[in-house]
Amino acid sequence: MTPPPAPRRPGADALDRIGHPSPGPDPADASPHAFPDGGTWRTEIPSVEGPEALAVILKESARLDVPVHRVSQGSGVWMLTDAEITDMVDSCASRDVELCLFTGPRGTWDIGAGTRTDSGGAGLRARGHDALAGCVEDALRATALGVRCLLVADEGVLWTLHRLRTAGALPADTTFKLSALTGPVNPASYAVYERLGADSLNVPSDLTLDHLTEIRRVSGAPMDMYVEAPDDLGGYVRMYEVAELIRRGAPLYLKFGLSRSPGIYPYGAQLRDTALATARERVRRGRLALDLLARHGADGGMSPLGARLPGELRRFPVPEGD
Repeated sequence: MTPPPAPRRPGADALDRIGHPSPGPDPADASPHAFPDGGTWRTEIPSVEGPEALAVILKESARLDVPVHRVSQGSGVWMLTDAEITDMVDSCASRDVELCLFTGPRGTWDIGAGTRTDSGGAGLRARGHDALAGCVEDALRATALGVRCLLVADEGVLWTLHRLRTAGALPADTTFKLSALTGPVNPASYAVYERLGADSLNVPSDLTLDHLTEIRRVSGAPMDMYVEAPDDLGGYVRMYEVAELIRRGAPLYLKFGLSRSPGIYPYGAQLRDTALATARERVRRGRLALDLLARHGADGGMSPLGARLPGELRRFPVPEGD
């Protein structure tokens, strides 16, 4: 069987005609890891804050032929009614799309003043027992309504939810996704979050390609990365790097955020027009990124639609009695 041709480097053929060399990929940089289905990349549309925004995402993804493996929400389980969650669960199930909802209270929204200082204080972490318990309550409520992926922004919450999953208090097929606002920035921290129970980990969008290779030398846990980041995460647009992001960071979720747009967390009807317009444009940005992959011959390796599980991951042992 003839192997597929190597992906084309952007502009390489034209540059070669005028004697301008293009660097070739170093095989040593490539990630040795993949999803359990053999795929190297999946897609995610973030900031899908309710049933109405989800309907826009599903309609636009069908119209533009953008495959969607996962949609995620940022405002939190507590900002949705049971009926809204059930609606989203059913809509995602009808299209074989994974739904991921954010857990509970976080420091940026409570009365702590530290998050409003220049240092940012403890950021999104759950402050005190009650905030931790609120995240647990959100996890129990969401999974009871059929949600099987939860977004987490605190290492203590992550470890607690992993222990509950291990103990059977949460469904065994529940997965935990680490928030981009907590994302690890070095190989050691990435490996620690994997061992605390994370099933996919957002990394900041300003990590270099070399940083991704360094992480992949110590962990095969799925990575989530904004191809285009919202402004509060830097506003980076890395579409031309998508093929290399996959090659170096696989298994990788390509997240299609949106720069130059206002924040919508916590979402409410007062932000409806913005939420729906940005939802529509996120799908279009996904189409642009996937078109780039296709033009460069690098669009192979996508996981089958409906694939969601991360494969075998390494965990810290859970103490007996927990």
